[in-house]
Amino acid sequence: MNDLANQLSNHRQIPRLSVVIPIYNEEDGLSALFDRLYPALDRVASQFSLAYEIVFVNDGSMDRSAAILAMQYEKRPDVSRVVLFANNFGQHMAIMAGFEYARGEYIITLDADLQNPPEEIDKIVRQLEEGHDYVGTIRENRQDSWFRKNASRAMNHLRDKMTRITMTDQGCMMRGYHRRIINLVSQCQEANTFIPALAYTFANNPIEITVKHEERFAGESKYSLYQLIRLNFDLVTGFSVMPLQIFSIMGMILAGAAGSLFLLLLVRRFVLGAEVEGVFTLFALTFFLIGVMLFGLGLLGEYIGRIYQQVRQRPRYMVSAVLEQTKS
Repeated sequence: MNDLANQLSNHRQIPRLSVVIPIYNEEDGLSALFDRLYPALDRVASQFSLAYEIVFVNDGSMDRSAAILAMQYEKRPDVSRVVLFANNFGQHMAIMAGFEYARGEYIITLDADLQNPPEEIDKIVRQLEEGHDYVGTIRENRQDSWFRKNASRAMNHLRDKMTRITMTDQGCMMRGYHRRIINLVSQCQEANTFIPALAYTFANNPIEITVKHEERFAGESKYSLYQLIRLNFDLVTGFSVMPLQIFSIMGMILAGAAGSLFLLLLVRRFVLGAEVEGVFTLFALTFFLIGVMLFGLGLLGEYIGRIYQQVRQRPRYMVSAVLEQTKS
C-alpha cells in the first residue's frame, strides 16, 4: 500500500504534460481562462492517464495579472507554477522561460486570450502520444480581421519561399513539442527567434492539425503593426540569407541597367547633341535607385543588428520570482 502511495506521489511530482502560457495584461480574461483550462486538462489527464502542470509566465504585466496568477496558484498549487518577469521581454522570451521551468515530456504552448480553446489540447496530446515530435496547428474558421488574415497568409507564403520552413499557419501559437525538441531549442541561446520555426527545423516527425478558433474573450491583441513587422523580420532574417542574395542579384541587374542607360545617353549626346528632355525622368530614376540603396542598407542592418545582439550575450529575460511547490 505504501509503495502504491509513493508511486502516486512521484507521479504527481513529475508531470508528463506541461502547458506553457505567456501572460501580458490579461486581467480581464484570466478568470474565464482558469474556468476552462483546468477542467479541460483534468479530462486530458484522465483520458491519457498522465499528470500535468501549467506554467504561467507573467511577462511584466502592468495590470493585476500577476496578483490574479498568485491567487490562482494558491487554489491549485499541485498543478500550477507561476514565473514572474521583472520586466516585459516579449511573448517568445516568456515562452522560452516557460520551457526552462517546464518538466513534462510533452510541452504545449497556449495563448491566454482563449482564441485557441483549451478543449483542443487533447488533439495535440493524441498526436504526441502517437509519436509525432512537433504538432503544428491550423486555425479553422479564423476569427480575425480581414487585414490580419490576408497579411498572415501573405507572410506565410513569403516565409515558405524564403526559409523552406513549411508551416501553414505561423501565427497560431497553440502547438505541441516533445521534450527532445525543447532541449534543442533551449540550447540555441538566440537573442531573437521564432520558436515554432526553430522547433520545426529540429523535428523528425512533424504534423499539422486543425484546431478551432474563437474571438478574443477580452481586451485586444498585444501585437501592434510594428511588432508584427518586427516579428516577421526576425523570422525571415533568422532562418535565411535569401533576402541578402536577392538584393545582391537586384544590385547587379540595376548596375547593368544603369550602365546601359549611360551608354544610351552617351550615344544620343554625340548623335543628337545636347538634350534637356527627360530630366525629370532621370530625377525619378535617381530617387528610385536611392530608395533601393536605402532598403539594402536597412536589410544589411537587420543582419548586423542580430549579430550585435547575439555577441553582447546579455540575459534574454530576468525572472523576479517563481511560485511553485517545493519538494518535501
